[in-house]
Order: sequence, then structure tokens, then C-alpha cells
Amino acid sequence: MVLDLDGVRVLTDPLLRPHAGLLRRLAPRPDPVSWSHPDVVLVSHLHHDHAELGSLRMLRGATLMSAPANVAWLRRRRLPDTAPLGDGWTPVGAGVEIRQVPAEHRSRPMPHRPNDANGQLVRGPSGSVWIAGDTGLYPEMAAMSAMAGGTIDVALVPVWGWGPRLSAGHLSPETAARAVAMSGARFAVPVHWGTLHPPLIAHFARNWLEQPGLRFAAAVAEQAPDCTAVVLAPGESWVEPV
Repeated sequence: MVLDLDGVRVLTDPLLRPHAGLLRRLAPRPDPVSWSHPDVVLVSHLHHDHAELGSLRMLRGATLMSAPANVAWLRRRRLPDTAPLGDGWTPVGAGVEIRQVPAEHRSRPMPHRPNDANGQLVRGPSGSVWIAGDTGLYPEMAAMSAMAGGTIDVALVPVWGWGPRLSAGHLSPETAARAVAMSGARFAVPVHWGTLHPPLIAHFARNWLEQPGLRFAAAVAEQAPDCTAVVLAPGESWVEPV
């Protein structure tokens, strides 16, 4: 996702090359115009579909921000423009600041990469955004507005994996709606769907990859009626109404 807030461009978990290992693209590659010249790149965790080194190396000049263990690993991979995130706020310019928040995503440890998974809060004069990262439900979601110091304006929440069955540490469209309800967000954008798939799935089960956004919108209407679901196709953009 690309987040433009108060003149600061934030890019989350970028995957800019044609594929991610065995995962194939369902959607076209992101248009460089849409993601070029970010100020900050947030890395939620180091699974290959969220921390693709080739993509990160295309973004030199931006500051990569992640948990301290992840930052140390990235620096050893010759990505020096990095800064660790913690529970306190880190200013990134124009009154915009970022902090780390919890995520529950520890079911797939990697022996060769740290497994420190987190979400982030981004806030500026115009509002605040919760970037959930890959996660399951956890109780602190109910405290997200308190962590942000006010109402969450937009939540970016994952709603899928790479097929209809999800491993632990992921949200389905329905549990993602519950997360949004717990956070009190005004708007919610479903992510982690409709973009990548394992080989061959698109040939015999394409509907698996196209349904999650609509299911999420229906679940938000039922579970979080004060929140508006904003379902975007890959490459599509949206401006929060004033």
C-alpha cells in the first residue's frame, strides 16, 4: 500500500518485481508512478512476500523502518538506510510520526530470518492510520485508538492468505471485520488479497482470489456498522473524505 499523508509518502511491505518466489501475480505489477519516491518504507515482518530484498533495493534513498531485530538483519543485507521502530513515536517530517504496535504472526518461524512481526500506527495533522500487518486477532486491538492518541481514521487490514484455508496468525474477511470493530476505525481497507497466488490456482479457483474483498465489506456492515469498508482493486486509489 502507498499512503500519502500530509506530504509524507509511506510505502508498506513493497513487492515491486514480477513475482515473489513461487507466488505468481494475479494483478499487474504496480505502476512505478504510484509508488515512486517514498519517504518511508515500513516492513511489518521478514516473510518473503513482505520483505522482498530485490524490491527493497529499488527504494534506496527512502528510510526503511521495522522492528530492531529486522533492521539489524536488513543492514547485514546491505540496506543501510534503516531505522528501528519501537513503542514510542518516531517523527518522519511534516508533523507525521510512526510507532510500532503488536501483531500476532508467529506461526511460521524462519531459521534464516528474524520473525519479529508488528503493525504500525502512522499519524499526522490530517489523521491517523493503523497498518495491521499480517496478524491474527489479539486483545490489544481494542486499545488501538488509545495507542494512536485518538480515533483511527483508516485501518489497513489483511483479509486473506494464498487460498481459502488460513494458517494461524492470519485474518479472514470475517475476523478482519471483528478487528476493525475492536479498533473503532472510521474506514477500513482490506489488503493481502487479489494480488498474488500459488502456481496454477488462478486457473481452477480464481474466485477464491476475488471474493475476500466483498466478503470483508459484508462483514464490516454487519459487525462494525460505524465503519465504512473501502474495497480497492490492486492499483486503485482512494482519498479519505474530509
